[in-house]
Amino acid sequence: MEHMGRRAIGTLMLLATLSVIGVVVIQLLWLQQASRYRDEQVELNREQATQLEKQFNDRVVMALTDVTEQILSITKDPTDLFDAVKQERPNYFAVTINDTVHPYLLEAMLRKEFSRRNIQEDFEYGIYDCFTDSIVYGNYVSVDSVDTDSVSHSELQKLDKDGHYFGVYFPNRRSTLWEEDGNAWMWVFPFVVTLIVFSFFAYSVWVILRQRKLSEMKNDFIGNMTHELKTPISTIALSSEVLSDPDIVNEPERLREYARIIRSENERLRTQVERVLQIGSMDKDKLDLKRERVDMHAVARDVVEHFKLQTQERSVTIGTRLAAAISTVSGDRVHLTNALTNLVDNALKYGRDGGTVGIATTNKGHELLISITDDGIGIRKEDIRHIFERFYRVHTGNVHNVKGFGLGLHYVQQIAQAHGGGISVQSEFGKGSTFILSLPLIPAGTVRH
Repeated sequence: MEHMGRRAIGTLMLLATLSVIGVVVIQLLWLQQASRYRDEQVELNREQATQLEKQFNDRVVMALTDVTEQILSITKDPTDLFDAVKQERPNYFAVTINDTVHPYLLEAMLRKEFSRRNIQEDFEYGIYDCFTDSIVYGNYVSVDSVDTDSVSHSELQKLDKDGHYFGVYFPNRRSTLWEEDGNAWMWVFPFVVTLIVFSFFAYSVWVILRQRKLSEMKNDFIGNMTHELKTPISTIALSSEVLSDPDIVNEPERLREYARIIRSENERLRTQVERVLQIGSMDKDKLDLKRERVDMHAVARDVVEHFKLQTQERSVTIGTRLAAAISTVSGDRVHLTNALTNLVDNALKYGRDGGTVGIATTNKGHELLISITDDGIGIRKEDIRHIFERFYRVHTGNVHNVKGFGLGLHYVQQIAQAHGGGISVQSEFGKGSTFILSLPLIPAGTVRH
């Protein structure tokens, strides 16, 4: 079943990957085709717009030439009209004349000639007087109104020209050569769509892999739990069967030994059930802490006493260095005791027979730091970031006597965070580990209820 599950997930991932690649390829081909078509249209439109712009400019030049002829005929000046009209910018024309001209007369002539040549564009005009060396008059003329508005001459700047001249500016005209490409959305929209599809695909893959990982962890947990519960139950059943023999009363030493085995296995069974219940009590974020003043030094001594029999059987020494000046915290005594018990039990499980486990305390700022050190197998760097995850167990290779559900460290982390503290680890593979539990202090003299 597990093999089929992995095979199905692999097939699903392959099909999903091919689908995303297909979407990306289709988008690229579509964009390439759209780009080619757009370039052709842009080039065609540019040619058409350039031709229309040239026609407009020619009509303006002819209209301004006619206006200049009329002005010169009034002033009866024999000045040659050669090169009198010049296009200074794509939408700005300057006309050289040899004398001043009345603004209203100029405006009337411009309106007439522009209308005659079908130039339906708003324009501004300004008159330059060489005597004052400035633009002395300028108006904005709208084709939809007979009124004129005064302008600030922001566009009617002086030109490097000698003598009198007037300028005409078309504010609504833009050169096609200077125009920005307005079809950027053709690239942005497909890119955004593709990005959304890819993001959804990546998130789906992440969810699938995470669910698969959790499923494998839960399967390992069920297997470990079955083994952990089955072993003491079998031992208790066997010991009970031996004690049911009437002749056992004639062997008091043997009777006491089997009674001890039953007590030991029963305690082991109770401990395993409690650990499952511990993590179950933290589900749904409904952890109810019964806060009280807790002396963690006293808790540490009780935990050491709890493991006295186990340490004697394995010849392990638990050393304590309770050096913290303030060791009182506000918290739930049961949960804090369970957390410290899990850390010491973890040190014993991954430690070596005949080794040492150290429990030390110190104060840092307003925190109590409790460190549990062992000289066991240590933790690989790739495992450190996962050890506080639920159901995660470090692979121990040939070390088969390491048992557990992968719940202990996750429980410790949750309890530490619920008390406003934290848990960290320092480890070197093959040389041991140090877990540091941090809890906020209750300063001396502070009373809490």
